[in-house]
Amino acid sequence: MRRAVLATTGISALVVALLALKPHQFPTLAGVAPQSPTSSASPHTPTTVSTGTGTFTGDPIDTQYGTVQVAATLTKGKITSVKVLRAPDQNGRDQQITSYALPRLTQEAIGAQSAHIDAVSGASYTSQGYMQSLQSALDRAHA
Repeated sequence: MRRAVLATTGISALVVALLALKPHQFPTLAGVAPQSPTSSASPHTPTTVSTGTGTFTGDPIDTQYGTVQVAATLTKGKITSVKVLRAPDQNGRDQQITSYALPRLTQEAIGAQSAHIDAVSGASYTSQGYMQSLQSALDRAHA
């Protein structure tokens, strides 16, 4: 009985330790060329919008499953909404993933006031395309 308790406790501690070591970086996606930020900030420093009012359309980003493109609406430099113009929808699975991921990505972007947000699990390619398109829209707002 004592061995079972020790084994269970040890395994639980190992799992917790491994989860704590999870890297907090964007996944590198095959077929998607990363775009370098246009600001002088480090890649891990969120780029926030400081000026701009209007709706700015981001670049269409080709992913393994289709093109992602968004338009960001800003009011006095604050992201007030993000509209998805294009998203992967070739089959039912694509539609299921985008219907789950895109609202979460939009909520994250508005909350963070940035394109530097966490990817949605199970939608890595769509998340990366969303973030890159949103960043290009925010770059246009700065111009």
